[in-house]
Amino acid sequence: MTFLTLATARYSVRSFSQRPIEQAKLDLILEAGRVAPTAANRQPQRIYLIQSPQQLEKLKSFTSYDFHSPMVMIVGYDKNISWKRKQDKKEGGDVDCAIVGTHMMLQAFELGIATTWIASFDPQEMIKTYALPDEFVPVLMFAIGYPAADAQPAPMHSQRNPITEGINLFTK
Repeated sequence: MTFLTLATARYSVRSFSQRPIEQAKLDLILEAGRVAPTAANRQPQRIYLIQSPQQLEKLKSFTSYDFHSPMVMIVGYDKNISWKRKQDKKEGGDVDCAIVGTHMMLQAFELGIATTWIASFDPQEMIKTYALPDEFVPVLMFAIGYPAADAQPAPMHSQRNPITEGINLFTK
């Protein structure tokens, strides 16, 4: 499968089977995140795996998005080591996490494992619920697992704007 075929075929799954992810496959997914590029190679990403039923139940305290996946990954960064842009001190950790997350999401899909990117959550409640370190800044979560037999892409999944709507060329 070419990369573009993989990227086009991947979709957010909202219906998961309860089949556990094999450790070897989980290791490959995490490795894809580990080798992802980060600003100045600071590698500030931190990933927390939530998989016990008791810990998964706690997600409801800070997000309404529950896809009943057998695992959730919380991806964030250590604000003490992330790169900051010199000119305006813009924090680079959120971009690093998006790159890391995308690498893991696409690796998972190649292995037949589904994901759904979740950005709607209360970060302070998440930190409190899981007693995460003070330096941790949560950026995203993934519901992750094997898709249920009836999983389907959302109706608008394949609708894309023409490439000319997002590309601007400066000629002078």
